Amino acid sequence: MLVSRGRNPNAAEVISQLFTNAGLRNRVLTTLGLLLLVRLGNYIPIPGIDRVAFKQFTDGATDLIGFLDIFTGGGISTLGIFALGILPFINASIILQLLTAALPQLEDLQKNEGEAGRRKIAQITRYVALGWGLLQSIVFATILRQYALEGISDTVFIVQTALALVTGSMVVMWISEVITERGIGQGASLVIFLNIVSSLPRTLSATIEAAQTGERATVLGIIVLVLVFLVTIVGIIFVQEGARRIPIVSAKRQIGGTGVLPSRQSYLPLKLNAGGVMPIIFASALIFLPFTIANLTKNEWLARISSALNPSATNPWPYALTFFALILGFSYFYASLTVNPADMATNLKRGGVAIPGVRPGSATANYLSGVQNRLTLLGGLFLGSVAIIPAAVERATQVQTFRGLGATSLLILVGVAIDTAKQVQTYVISQRYEGLVRQ
Repeated sequence: MLVSRGRNPNAAEVISQLFTNAGLRNRVLTTLGLLLLVRLGNYIPIPGIDRVAFKQFTDGATDLIGFLDIFTGGGISTLGIFALGILPFINASIILQLLTAALPQLEDLQKNEGEAGRRKIAQITRYVALGWGLLQSIVFATILRQYALEGISDTVFIVQTALALVTGSMVVMWISEVITERGIGQGASLVIFLNIVSSLPRTLSATIEAAQTGERATVLGIIVLVLVFLVTIVGIIFVQEGARRIPIVSAKRQIGGTGVLPSRQSYLPLKLNAGGVMPIIFASALIFLPFTIANLTKNEWLARISSALNPSATNPWPYALTFFALILGFSYFYASLTVNPADMATNLKRGGVAIPGVRPGSATANYLSGVQNRLTLLGGLFLGSVAIIPAAVERATQVQTFRGLGATSLLILVGVAIDTAKQVQTYVISQRYEGLVRQ
């Protein structure tokens, strides 16, 4: 086996482990098989719907439908039983994380109850996802009622459609959890990754066709947009991998009667984007909340808000600014959940480790908090810019073939790919050291 000790495994070592290590191979095959099952579920049709009439509606639909269709892997346009996909679970995760920050009982479960507390929160998230999925299913079924086949009463149609949709959503949620536990990567993120990737062939085909049949301005617009996307991908990689390395020094320690363990210098990495892709996923899911509630309540005020937040609206600034603010807010919120400066300062003090020039205890906590806030601000501003600038370029170039596939999708694709690759590398490294122990 090709082994690169002391550094991250290279591609040759990963491929070698994939063929020789049964554990890694089974995890990868389990992940691929379950993701294939998610794709097949999108093509199991919901009964009782006039699909010709609905296709005419989606063909002339706005970017809002296109954006949602990307995140559900085409489930909305095909009207499969997995049409809602992982969105109810994502919305439930947002609700639980907001409640965790607001309710001391949930915060205690997350921070002080260990694995048992996290399992309890996960169970509550599933119940919230079920309730939220049922609500979304009823709203979606009510919208689809005008496309029901003749001879089916409205009540029967709404009940059977809502049950099919919420059941499919719960199956997708279960599949994502199985992937997280027994596969490779984070299940919910991989499901979204798969849904976005599944729309790429159709998008690229439409773009190539537009370039072949369009005018010179259209071709130039496509070239400019592709260049912007490439620059965006490079920027995403740098920000996802970027970190501030804070130097730390451990004190000398007495070993036994005469031995002394010398002081050691190391560093404490604080990521530039601590939340990864989650802030933009949460913001993407939350920005369509007024649309769902407006369709359920028929409230004119909420209908005007959802119309203003439509990505294809005549005035795009309300959507762009709201999306930007949500991404920035979720960046701070998620960073506060993943990085706790007070706990880090306490652990450093207990371990006899200090930051040069900073007193242990509260001074260290304040220093780390200030550094983390500045890093989160930079990361959040970048995420927000990535989300809205390519969309503005797309509008300026009049290239509409991407239909919702923008920098948001690129950020999710790159972020999930990096996180999954790191998990594979971590597994390979663990197998490498297990082999050394056996030797």
